Amino acid sequence: MYYKSMHLVILKTDIKTKKKVKKIKSLLNNHPLIINWSVDTEDIDNVLRIEAVNSLHEREVVDMIRQKGFFCTHLTS
Repeated sequence: MYYKSMHLVILKTDIKTKKKVKKIKSLLNNHPLIINWSVDTEDIDNVLRIEAVNSLHEREVVDMIRQKGFFCTHLTS
């Protein structure tokens, strides 16, 4: 599927294992504005990378992940 206005949301999390990734899987897979996503459990910041339509806001993702009981914040360089 092709979207004209895509952007990346890149966040620092405490999602450190594949078991924890599974806890957010259905939440992110079923979100209508999220095209693709991944969590790098090998990275020190456990980076959550989301390809989304432009109307998805970082704050919305942070709130969704926090509601599942995980830490999630903007990744600063």
